Amino acid sequence: MKYLFRTLFLATVLSATAYQPSQPTLDVDTANVLYRVNRSRLDTTYCDNGAVLGGIVESLDAMSVSADTSLVRIDVVGVASPEGPVGNNKRLAVNRARQVQEYISSHTATSDSLIDIVTEKNAWVLLRDIARNDTILNGIDEVMQYLDALAENDIDTKEHTQAFRKLWGFKSGIYYRYIYKRLYPLVRAASVRVVYLAESRPAEEPDTIEVVAEPDTLEVAVEPDTIVVPTEPEPTPVVAPIVTPKPLYMSLKTNMLYDAALLPNIGAELYVGSNFSVTANWMYGWWNCDSRHHYWRAYGGDVGMRYWLSHSKPLTGHHIGVYGQMLTYDFEWGGKGYMGGVPGGSLWDKAHWGAGIEYGFALPIARRLNIDFTIGLGYLGGEYREYIPIDNCYVWQATKYRHWWGPTKVEISLVWLLGSGNHNKPKGGER
Repeated sequence: MKYLFRTLFLATVLSATAYQPSQPTLDVDTANVLYRVNRSRLDTTYCDNGAVLGGIVESLDAMSVSADTSLVRIDVVGVASPEGPVGNNKRLAVNRARQVQEYISSHTATSDSLIDIVTEKNAWVLLRDIARNDTILNGIDEVMQYLDALAENDIDTKEHTQAFRKLWGFKSGIYYRYIYKRLYPLVRAASVRVVYLAESRPAEEPDTIEVVAEPDTLEVAVEPDTIVVPTEPEPTPVVAPIVTPKPLYMSLKTNMLYDAALLPNIGAELYVGSNFSVTANWMYGWWNCDSRHHYWRAYGGDVGMRYWLSHSKPLTGHHIGVYGQMLTYDFEWGGKGYMGGVPGGSLWDKAHWGAGIEYGFALPIARRLNIDFTIGLGYLGGEYREYIPIDNCYVWQATKYRHWWGPTKVEISLVWLLGSGNHNKPKGGER
């Protein structure tokens, strides 16, 4: 009789624990729809967009006829990569999210009231999260520190700007270029978050209850004589960062103001890294009309160094710099003439020397063309001679010294960009 009561008690306990009431749980599924550079038009042929959107539609259709799931809401988060104007990035983010919202509305029976557009997502937060899972970047402490600072500070703060400059210049820009090429495309996107309630099904009740009789004797396991020590796992190989050759950014240019004054000229600029570049310019025009005593002669040039304030790409945007210059001239238009330096001497005997500071802005106008507007202020000095033409001779009048403080350099230059990757992106930058 005692054994019968124990059996009935165990059966009651087991049958009570076998049934569990359904408990709704909140689940979230996510999918990313990617966009082309500076575009907000949804392209189902780009990357895996067709498969991703098809999967979203299939899941929502299945949810609508399922008794186990209940749709709560759909969040569509628009994001644009962080380069380019802030206002344009916000418009891209909103338009990208709307495109995906319209696609879901037109391809499913989901009510528009359940679809929310979210655009407050910080692209740097998303980039930082992606970098943490990247085998190349996650092992570089400096890069992760810069990304943390960029993610935690607003774009218009001093801390954000300083962190970007450090990331852009770290290791000559190798890691920023890696982020730009590999990670930026992943945040030109609209992220779809499907939030739904899923009910867990009760466990099936067993048809029969098997009661195990207590053994008459208690078996005690005997400890083994030897202890097995697990072997240490093999160390995970460390993936070395990708080291790409330093790209070459340079340009050739001509000052269109000198060209208009019939003074042929050419210049070159080489980007040396860390926002600095070196420049050199040369002009030469030696025109004369002896019968009318018309002379229009000048030659010389300048060398300098620039610091680029813009970070969108080298050799584009605002810049400041210093320069040194030398030139000589001979101007006369049928009256008094002015000759720089010693008549008949070499350039070193004739040259006027000067130095100054400059400010300018390089404006992109085509894929490989910029227009550079520059003005320089400084000092220009040297010896020059005044003369007048008399009876086919040039009579010296006076020797003077020029000491000029003020504008000594003006450029409106047409710039041709050279080098692999040294070209302008479509308007608004890449997204």
